[in-house]
Amino acid sequence: MTHEAMTQHHMRQGFDALRAASLRTPTPPWPERADRLKRLRALMLDHRAEIAAAISADFHNRAVQETELAELFPSLEGIDHALRHGKRWMRVKRRATGLWFKPASSRLMPQPLSVVGIVVPWNYPLYLAVGPMTAALAAGNRVMVKQSEYTPRFAELFAALVRKSFAPDEILVVNGDAEAARAFSALPFDHLLFTGSTAVGHHVMRAASENLTPVTLELGGKSPAIVGPGANFDKAVERILVGKTLNAGQTCIAPDYVLLPEGQQQRFADAARRVFAAMYPSMAGNADYTSIVSPRHFARLQELEATAVQQGATAQPLCATAPDAATRCFPPVLLTGVHDGMRVMQEEIFGPLLPVLTYKGTDIGEAIAYVNARPRPLALYLFEKDRATIERVMHGTVAGGVSINETLMHVAQDDLPFGGVGASGMGSYHGEYGFQTFSKLKPIFHQSAFNGVGLFRPPYGKTFARMMKLLLR
Repeated sequence: MTHEAMTQHHMRQGFDALRAASLRTPTPPWPERADRLKRLRALMLDHRAEIAAAISADFHNRAVQETELAELFPSLEGIDHALRHGKRWMRVKRRATGLWFKPASSRLMPQPLSVVGIVVPWNYPLYLAVGPMTAALAAGNRVMVKQSEYTPRFAELFAALVRKSFAPDEILVVNGDAEAARAFSALPFDHLLFTGSTAVGHHVMRAASENLTPVTLELGGKSPAIVGPGANFDKAVERILVGKTLNAGQTCIAPDYVLLPEGQQQRFADAARRVFAAMYPSMAGNADYTSIVSPRHFARLQELEATAVQQGATAQPLCATAPDAATRCFPPVLLTGVHDGMRVMQEEIFGPLLPVLTYKGTDIGEAIAYVNARPRPLALYLFEKDRATIERVMHGTVAGGVSINETLMHVAQDDLPFGGVGASGMGSYHGEYGFQTFSKLKPIFHQSAFNGVGLFRPPYGKTFARMMKLLLR
């Protein structure tokens, strides 16, 4: 038996154990679900230093503070939100019954799906595992997780921590390469959530379709940051730079390109340099700035920049420090003079390159048209003070989520769904929306002992005709 076959065999054994446990307790009571959430919470808090160290080692460098802010904090917030509201989410809800069907009643019963699969990307390996896990556990499911091979130290640590805190028929973590990921996606899950690239998302959805497994896909894409004519310009630059430099731009909702009023490019570049210098006074050995995760991703970013410059773009580094292949430190670079024929404007950048484009005049309409001519983004950012302009952009564009006068923060709101649209994904989760994603909302119609259904069955005669005349008036 090959290693690949063994991996698939063991995965299937693990899946079957999860399914069997789910069948034994198909609808766990809230105390059981809350206990799992509390154990997941304790797992993170008790081992926060080890988690941050493992992630930093996988990236070559990532600040502990960045991991705590961008991964640990939202993970804990999501669990606390579920613990506060999960019991209410579980309640059977009364629904209206049509007048002609009374005195029957209708209700909606949330039930666990059974076994949920979660494919985790490398860029936020804790948060993008725990966030979906929180929703799946609150909904009463068993969970199987596939961590990324690009973060092997964290993946190994996370699997070990889960084994200590959970039985293998509660949560099972699977590690391995791309072949393992393909085998994982082919398992007959009751729901599969994948976060990652659009290219891989196609393969995941294709594999899931063999089992008719419903999928939630969080795929990213090119998220625009529009600086409106009435924006607080300097504040807009600051917030865009914060969103772009977090995790060195390796964020699915990072601003991918900027749209400015015509004539503002140099002003943007000058302000961006000031902001970057204030955040990172020196790049030499700066532990606050995250490295690119792998040599392959580092080389891809270098190629994107070099190809764009060869095709006429101008690269404007935000500091004097050049990219360093040894440490994979890649300081941010603005790109002006870009056009649609460049790869940097066709692919999700997923790194600290930031194309800056302009639209004519003070009319936001050209910026709206530019965004709408392209695949729908996972996030859209608008910087503007004029309420009418804000409403025009909100009604005139479609995106997975929006932050106004800010970047990234909409993803941290537990009472808002997070998800893509079109090319940037399908489905959503977070908070109650995640609970619903991983539940079957079972409709139940309860017929009364006294009812008029008998008036509508054969043989059809005058009584039936009179009743239908009432119904169809």
